[in-house]
Amino acid sequence: MRTFKGKPVSPGIAVGKVYQYKAFTCDVYETYVQPGGEQAALAAYRNAVREADAELGRIIGTFSPQDREQAKIFEAHRAILTDDEMDEEIRRAILEQQQSADFAVDRVCTEFAALLGAAPDANIAARAADVRDVRNRLLRILHGEKEHDLSRLPFPCVVVAHDLLPSDTATIDRNHVLAIVTEVGGATSHSAILARSFEIPAILGVPDATQALLDGGEVVVDALTGEVLAEPDAETLSRFRAQREAYLANRNETRQYLSLPAETKDGTAVEIGLNIGSGANWPENGGFSFVGLFRTEFLYMERDSLPTEDEQTAAYHKVLELAAGRLVTLRTLDIGGDKTLPALPLPKEENPFLGCRALRLSLNHRDLFLTQLRAALRSSVYGPIQIMFPMVGSLEDLRAGKAALEEAKAQLAAKGIPFDPDVPVGIMVEIPSIAILADEAARECDFASVGTNDLCQYLFAADRMNPLTAEYYQTFSPAMFRILNAVFGAFHRAGKPVSVCGEMAGDPEAAPVLLGLGLRKFSMNASAIPAVKRALRSVTLAEAEALARAVCAADTQSEVLALIRQHG
Repeated sequence: MRTFKGKPVSPGIAVGKVYQYKAFTCDVYETYVQPGGEQAALAAYRNAVREADAELGRIIGTFSPQDREQAKIFEAHRAILTDDEMDEEIRRAILEQQQSADFAVDRVCTEFAALLGAAPDANIAARAADVRDVRNRLLRILHGEKEHDLSRLPFPCVVVAHDLLPSDTATIDRNHVLAIVTEVGGATSHSAILARSFEIPAILGVPDATQALLDGGEVVVDALTGEVLAEPDAETLSRFRAQREAYLANRNETRQYLSLPAETKDGTAVEIGLNIGSGANWPENGGFSFVGLFRTEFLYMERDSLPTEDEQTAAYHKVLELAAGRLVTLRTLDIGGDKTLPALPLPKEENPFLGCRALRLSLNHRDLFLTQLRAALRSSVYGPIQIMFPMVGSLEDLRAGKAALEEAKAQLAAKGIPFDPDVPVGIMVEIPSIAILADEAARECDFASVGTNDLCQYLFAADRMNPLTAEYYQTFSPAMFRILNAVFGAFHRAGKPVSVCGEMAGDPEAAPVLLGLGLRKFSMNASAIPAVKRALRSVTLAEAEALARAVCAADTQSEVLALIRQHG
């Protein structure tokens, strides 16, 4: 038996036989057409685009309304297929440089994918896979090959591949795939996102998986620890089958907590909020009482032009309608050097995480900022909304943001456009400087939400996207809990609400500690709600407070984790 390690991106345990999947590949050579053959090559390219578009349309048609997020991936592929800039580059390569259709498609798509893949932001870099997917589809059609995918698997199996493109994962035979193992990929890739949505255990980034895990061989996939066991013995198989049954039973039991009240064992009420990126990813089963984070940057990142004030107002209105009377926390544009916008060219920065991003960028592009603020204020007539500024580092930042909001109010009032003049204004606490000034900040804003992801990376000077600094990014360090305790205390003393909307809020191990520190508002992704409710309902308030005191008195992260797990 041999053990291999990778990155677990979708939890679960699987035991089964390997099915090695090799996606379509072809050799593309630097070839040119004879003079006069350009129009025929262009016609071949245009025909491939039409056929690819028809294929994508058929795939989109197979998804149910519940699979809307998966369908959006292929809608994005259709947009890439007809992207003006890419299309113009390919046509120019054929007509002006006499390149063959497949050479032009391969070269241009590869260049675009490389540009995206080099982006510091993992979400943007992951879009390179979409461009490669479109490239493969066009080349397959140009080479006269039929579609080859994972929609019909021969037996229940563990799919092993070098990589899975979005179309591979989205069309996968869910009735027969037990788990996914690939040699490349990360937690933000489409394959990881889709695997989680399908609840398929997945481990990505397993070196040499296609050489080590032989077709038809028995394998154990432990996507809780990131281990893949090749050719396990009978005892190991029996042990992991039992662990799998226990995991599934626990998962099914946890799901039942979604509809239960958010409260402790002794009845202390807690509010559970939802983090969303757009109205499209709204959960059907509820389980939350407010929207703690509406990431508005997705309205900007999915298009080649800046959204107008009317378009933003309509998008915010839609979210408020879906919220059905629940409070919605609208975070203003959180974009910057590490997250580029096609419609807003930004200068390259040596250290974009410490650069001109979020509120800093909005204040530097005042027209952009005022447009968003006017749209947010206009939407306030459709339901309860509050506005939150990200990356606030000082009271000067907070005051500048509030001044811009007052200017937007004056502009709307001058035109007689209705809005709620008393929309609450809050801040994201994600820079240590404002955490230290929390008492002063609480006097000048209406609420706060702690972004634990960035707060942790700035607190420890550890890039959370860099695997080389992963051991220094200590979410469960006593330092994190002490600084959170200070922030919660400051806002409670001021009588102002405070929540956590970072990943820590959705971590069931962290939930009792945050509760013990005084937190009563947690906001998280929909998938985390049942487990957090279960964790909160398993403790009394006194137990949580005692655990929080012990955690804050600890010296190291390992001591904190031991305390939490001993308590659990």
